[in-house]
Amino acid sequence: MAELYQTQRAMRNMRRAALQRGVIGILDIGTSKIACLVLKFDGTGTFRETDGVGPMAGQANFRVIGAASTRARGMRRGEIETMAETERAIRTVVAAAQKLAGVRVDHVIACLSGGRPASYGLAGEIVLESGKVAEHDVASVLAACDTPDFGRGREVLHAQPVNFAVDNRSGLADPRDHVGNRLACDLHVLTVDGDMLGNVVQCIRRCDLEVAGIASASYASARASLVEDEQELGAACVDFGGGGTGVSIFVKRHMIFSDNVGIGGALVTQDIAQGLRVPLPVAERLKTLNGGVEATGRDDRDMIEVGGETGDWEADRRVVSRADVIGVMRPRIEEILENVRQVLDAAGFDFMPSQQIVLTGGGSQIPGLDGLAARILGPNIRCGRPLRIDGLAHQLTDPSFSSAVGLALFAAHPQDEWWDFEMPAEAYPARSLRRAYRWFRNNW
Repeated sequence: MAELYQTQRAMRNMRRAALQRGVIGILDIGTSKIACLVLKFDGTGTFRETDGVGPMAGQANFRVIGAASTRARGMRRGEIETMAETERAIRTVVAAAQKLAGVRVDHVIACLSGGRPASYGLAGEIVLESGKVAEHDVASVLAACDTPDFGRGREVLHAQPVNFAVDNRSGLADPRDHVGNRLACDLHVLTVDGDMLGNVVQCIRRCDLEVAGIASASYASARASLVEDEQELGAACVDFGGGGTGVSIFVKRHMIFSDNVGIGGALVTQDIAQGLRVPLPVAERLKTLNGGVEATGRDDRDMIEVGGETGDWEADRRVVSRADVIGVMRPRIEEILENVRQVLDAAGFDFMPSQQIVLTGGGSQIPGLDGLAARILGPNIRCGRPLRIDGLAHQLTDPSFSSAVGLALFAAHPQDEWWDFEMPAEAYPARSLRRAYRWFRNNW
C-alpha cells in the first residue's frame, strides 16, 4: 500500500505541474475507439500544499483546444491485447490532437474500462485529541480504515472519502476545523487487475507520454452524464461501451459503487455478422444505421442491401430486412440489461433514496433502448449526453464521448482521494482481514 500511495502521489504532482504549465492531455482508451482531448488551463486554479483536492482545494478553469479520435486497435474487452497496435493508435490520435491544438502534450490523464473492477466500502474512526479536526486528523482517519485483502495482483484505482462525521454530525464534505470528540469516515475503494493497469501505463509511456492520473471509465462517464441533482440525490449510470458495459452509482456527489458487465457493442456487431452472414464492417454499419430493439410491421418491408466480398455476383447482392437486424440485436441487448439489473441488485440499488438510471455511451443511442431498459431496469430511465465543456466541437458531444468529457472534468475538478493527504509513514491502511461492507446499505 505504501508503494501505491507513493505512485499515486507522484501522479498527482505531475498533474499539478501540468496544470501550472497550462496544458494537459485526456486519453480515453476504449475497445472501439481511442479519443484524445487537449485541455488549456487559464492558471486561475490555486493549489496549496495543505489542501487535498475536490471540495478541499481550488478549482481550475479550462477549455478544449484540440480533439481527435480514431478506431481502437489491439484492444479487447477494455484491455490491451496487442501492445504495438494500441501504441500506434495512441500515437496517431495524440499527434492529431496536438496538431489541431498547436501545442505539444507531455502529460496525459487516462481512463480505462476493463480489469474486472471491484468495489469496497470501508469505515474508520479516531478520537480527536485536540477537540477540533486538524489536517493531520483527516489523514489519520483515512489511514484508520480497515482494509481487506483485495486479492493477489489487485491495485487500487480510486479510494475516495465519501462521508465524514464529527460526533453525530454526518454528511460532511470537509470536516476540518469542526469541533468534536470523534471523527469517522466512510471510504469507497475501487480495485482493478494490476497487470491490466500496468499494461496501460507501459503503453502510454512507450508513446513518450507521462501518466498524470488514471481513472475508471464508469466513473468518468457518470461525472459527465449525471446532472447535479442526480449526483446529489442518487442515480446509477450505465455506460454502454464497445467491450463492456460499465455501471456506477452516485450519492451525495460521490461514486459509492462501480462494476462492469463484460458484454458490449462489439458482441452485438459480431452477432449480426454471424446471424446475417455479412462481414464485420457491414454488420457495424447495419447496427449503427438500421439497428434497433423494437420491430414494427413496417420493418418487414424495409429492405437493406448488404454488399459482400465473395466475388459471387448473386451472393454479393443480398438484401435483409430491418426486422432481421432487430431480431438478431434484441436478445443480446436484453442479455446486457439483465446483467446490469443483477449488478444493481447486488449493489443494493433498490435501497437507494432515488431510483434514477441514466444510459450513456455509444450503445445507448440504439433506437428503442430506453423503452426496453425501462421494462427491465425500472421506469426512471433517461438517455444522457455529456455536459458541454468550453471549446468542444459539437460532433464530440454525443454519448460515445461521455468518458472523455468526464475525464476532462476529473482533471479540472478532481475529488479527494486518500493519497492526497500526508499520511504518517506508520499509518498506511493496514491489510487487516476484518469485514469490508457496502457502507451505503447502513448509511442511506
